[in-house]
Amino acid sequence: MDALVLARIQFAANISFHILFPTITIALGWMLLFFKIRFKRTGDEGWMAAYRFWVKVFALTFALGVVSGITMSFQFGTNWPGYMQTVGNVAGPLLAYEVLTAFFMEATFLGIMLFGTHRVPSWLHTVATALVAVGTTMSAFWIIVLNSWMHTPAGFEMIDGEAHVTDWAAVIFNPSMPYRLSHMLIASALTACFLVAGLSAYRVLRGDQSVGLRKAMKTAIYAAAIFIPLQIAVGDMHGLNTLEHQPQKIAAMEGVWETERRAPLLLFAIPDEAARENKFEVGIPGLTSLILTHDINGEIAGLNSFETHPPVAPLFFGFRIMVGVGLLMLLVSWFCSWRLLRYRELPPLALRALVAMTFSGWVATLAGWYVTEIGRQPWLVQGVLTTKAAVSATTAPNVATSLTIYLTLYATLLVAFVFTLFHLARQAEAADKKQPNAIHTATSTPIGVVT
Repeated sequence: MDALVLARIQFAANISFHILFPTITIALGWMLLFFKIRFKRTGDEGWMAAYRFWVKVFALTFALGVVSGITMSFQFGTNWPGYMQTVGNVAGPLLAYEVLTAFFMEATFLGIMLFGTHRVPSWLHTVATALVAVGTTMSAFWIIVLNSWMHTPAGFEMIDGEAHVTDWAAVIFNPSMPYRLSHMLIASALTACFLVAGLSAYRVLRGDQSVGLRKAMKTAIYAAAIFIPLQIAVGDMHGLNTLEHQPQKIAAMEGVWETERRAPLLLFAIPDEAARENKFEVGIPGLTSLILTHDINGEIAGLNSFETHPPVAPLFFGFRIMVGVGLLMLLVSWFCSWRLLRYRELPPLALRALVAMTFSGWVATLAGWYVTEIGRQPWLVQGVLTTKAAVSATTAPNVATSLTIYLTLYATLLVAFVFTLFHLARQAEAADKKQPNAIHTATSTPIGVVT
């Protein structure tokens, strides 16, 4: 592999590891605020018990997100100097806005949120929790603004090979930003919901019947059941926007080689870029045209009609993994919601399904992120800067060395993170049994009941 490929893999590894943690904290911060508000309104200790457990998960996740974000930012200078040289006038201020309006807010009030429960007035602790939640969302806003601008750049002009902003409103509210931001925020909500539901189900299967546990699991399941249909609707609008601005990406996602009407929705195929065709196609005639153009006879531009296009296989399979996991989320969340509403309990099989789906949000998010980012190739900034033009002159062996170190470290940290989550769950179970009067119910309620 040459330095360009290795540098791309290294940045992909960094962003893949980093995105796992903000995807949890963005929505988990709002869920913690919900727990705290419910406690203040009802005085039910179960809500505060849920808060105390999940704020530990939030703190751990937030810390790893910050650390991985710092290492990722260094690569703008070490591996991609051409990026800042060309579009630094746009990217630099947007990244600075993220730090000034979001990160400082999170960092300032996080300490109060974590350690101020009995040290500051209750209203101040609630405000701190709210501001941390706002900060995580603002952070996502600015990052998505920059990423969206790289896909649909607007509000700038090129002068001597450098991008200069002419309209900041056009930069911020570029054509794809509203769809990408909505898609990402809902993805975070689903990731946090299935993490909370899965870890709670794990505790239930171990015999834990604490009040806070049941309330957290119910909240997560019902929220997931609401958010997944919204994500499907937003995903449809996002797809239409992508078809307008990046049609070659859509063609790769759907495996369409020749421009055609009544394009089929391929349930399975093996794209062959050398032969420029698909093998072993299994599809539903006309459904892709219907979904993308809302007309079964709609025309979809094929890959052969574009001078350049992204690699097909990663987009084709990545898109299907994302959609497949999303449909599984819909099935599990709706079934569990129905069981809770009708029978007030979950059978062991449903609990095990939730445990298996604990990190399903990560899978869907990474698959969707790969589709988005690989789908922009060969451009780093669509129509402005190619990936090849932005890479540094660092030699392949040097990049390979740092890549190996990153991969080893990230794999170790990821295993440790997952292990710690389940350790916290077991630790909470033991603590509940020692303090039955505070956060444990000694009723004959069957396992899985959510009240």
